[in-house]
Amino acid sequence: MKEIASDIYVEDSYPGVLLGAVIMPKGTLMIDAPPRPDDGRSWQAALRSMGTGTSRLLLNLDSHPDRTLGNRAMDSTVIAQEETVNIFGERSAIFKAQIQDSGAEWEYCSGLSGIRWLTPNLFYTSHTIINWGEDEILIEHHPGPEPGASWVIVPSKEIVFIGDAVVIDQPPFLENADIPTWVEVLDVLASSEYKNYTIISGRGGEVLEDHIREQKRFLKDVQKRIERLGRREVDPDETEKLVPKLLSGFDFPESKEDVFTQRLRYGLYNYYANHYKPELEEE
Repeated sequence: MKEIASDIYVEDSYPGVLLGAVIMPKGTLMIDAPPRPDDGRSWQAALRSMGTGTSRLLLNLDSHPDRTLGNRAMDSTVIAQEETVNIFGERSAIFKAQIQDSGAEWEYCSGLSGIRWLTPNLFYTSHTIINWGEDEILIEHHPGPEPGASWVIVPSKEIVFIGDAVVIDQPPFLENADIPTWVEVLDVLASSEYKNYTIISGRGGEVLEDHIREQKRFLKDVQKRIERLGRREVDPDETEKLVPKLLSGFDFPESKEDVFTQRLRYGLYNYYANHYKPELEEE
């Protein structure tokens, strides 16, 4: 666990995504959950050992299993944006750990099959505010990576948790993305409004200006290539040919090549199918 500002912590030692916690006099806002139940209980114990208040609220920054599969083990009220809650409603009650080859972290964790999803108890539409102390904590809807993607903003500390809006040294998940909207969100993040903020990604930690620019460049490149395929009305399988060139722009360990290749292959296929071949989902 690392303290990035007074009473604001991050934890990146568990599989899944980087976790966050904002500790306030009346309670703690926990940001995302690790997929393995034992890790969730360990994270809770670490926070409790710090003498946090009795009230606890867990926020899912989007619906991705890497950050939502462990909700039940966190033993907390859960909040998410309305679109994220709707996605939970489309899932079966019990998670079946059938590998999708999507390049997600949960796919490399054992013992997850049979976990019961815990749908968020609370939802918001555009924004909500938490007042558990002197400082307001803002939760805002910023779609793009997923329909229900959210940010946590702590204005008094100039810190913002952005989930998968920017991922560092790895390809993003594209299956449920809206790339034009995502690019607009990145413009907001790069604006003067967040100039002095510490920006925390759920996949990679602290975000610098260069990371935002690279994320935007990559997304525009993907959109351009996908649109070309769409004009030709090719099958979704053709998107696999885009993978080597797009992946070459990332700097990551060789051990991650197969995982990230599959993540990009899966994401491109589904992004193209969702936007240009919607009839595939109806079959």
